[in-house]
Amino acid sequence: MATPRSLLMLPCLMISWCLLSPQARSLDKPNISTYNSLSTYYATSSKKTMNIIDNCWRLDPNWASNRQALANCAVGFGKEALGGKNGAIYIVTDSSDDPINPKPGTLRYGVIQIEPMWIIFKKSMMITLKNELIVNSFKTIDGRGAKVEIAYGPCITVQGVSHVIIHGLSIHDCKPGKPGLVRSTPTHLGHRRGSDGDAISIFAASYIWVDHCSLSHSFDGLIDVIHASTAITISNSYFSNHDKVMLFGHKDSFTADKVMKVTVLLNHFGLGCVERMPRVRHGYAHVANNRYDEWKKYAIGGSANPTILSEGNYFLAPDNMASKEVTKREGGGWKNWMWRSCEDAFLNGAYFVQSGGGSCASSGSKTRSFSVSPASMVPSLTANAGPLSCVAGKPCTS
Repeated sequence: MATPRSLLMLPCLMISWCLLSPQARSLDKPNISTYNSLSTYYATSSKKTMNIIDNCWRLDPNWASNRQALANCAVGFGKEALGGKNGAIYIVTDSSDDPINPKPGTLRYGVIQIEPMWIIFKKSMMITLKNELIVNSFKTIDGRGAKVEIAYGPCITVQGVSHVIIHGLSIHDCKPGKPGLVRSTPTHLGHRRGSDGDAISIFAASYIWVDHCSLSHSFDGLIDVIHASTAITISNSYFSNHDKVMLFGHKDSFTADKVMKVTVLLNHFGLGCVERMPRVRHGYAHVANNRYDEWKKYAIGGSANPTILSEGNYFLAPDNMASKEVTKREGGGWKNWMWRSCEDAFLNGAYFVQSGGGSCASSGSKTRSFSVSPASMVPSLTANAGPLSCVAGKPCTS
């Protein structure tokens, strides 16, 4: 069993805490005033520190007239996702939905088009879909400048397509889709067997980027990445109040998922998350600079020999002594699985059980083409996870 690293990198805001031995700092829980002081520090400093993705676009006061520059800002395995870059701007003006014959001006009409499309919203709206929303290739759904919710019905399906960007949406209370006809292109209307009730289902798809979304309270998972999907980045998003948060890999026997590569970066896993942040089968997950505010069962898990690199994350364990471990494995032979913890920060007794060979340096060089920040910066870097309140003509700094 791996020994938790002490939080030597955290600012010593509470002198009494800093005077403790490194062992005491990693294994014992500081009192609540220590956590409050840390939270105050990071909240104050968050406006001064912008993460690697946000720094690419948020300081531009002309972001609203240069929206497609966002497509240049992804990092990680999904960094090549183009979305609707170089396509027409499509404006959603109508929150209604018709899965069979979608009307111009609705979200569904935009996402099923064949040509690249950058989809924005004229105003704030809640969209309750009547069946799953099937997104075509080369599409960006960009919620900046409006409060856009997809809720209380079936939600988003990204299946058999590539180059999709989903940014700035609040997706919650998703329900299973019913069997029936759903249009996926202007010329194709097919019978669907029903969706599981995921917020975002990524199925046999590639070059996908989910950024600055808020996801919670769905019937099944919040994000599923299955059936040999790959080249995916999930970043800057806020996850809360959900049991099975993210599943990467269809099932243990589905070995085609060995091609899967997913980057989970700069997300905030808030209160009410139980497990699967993520749970991985077969593939490769780089989990970096995420903030974990407790978990009910475990944070990172898997089966069927996945490779997991946990790097620069900020793990705050729950008070339950039975749930201090970050990791959970299912199945035999796990001691040979490549699971590494590199420069992670562990609070309140959290610990990561490592396995397999190799070093952090060799693992990281194969996984990323971006710099991972120190774990002590994560509360600041993730302070604006979820949809942003952007105003045209001003930098999107809050």
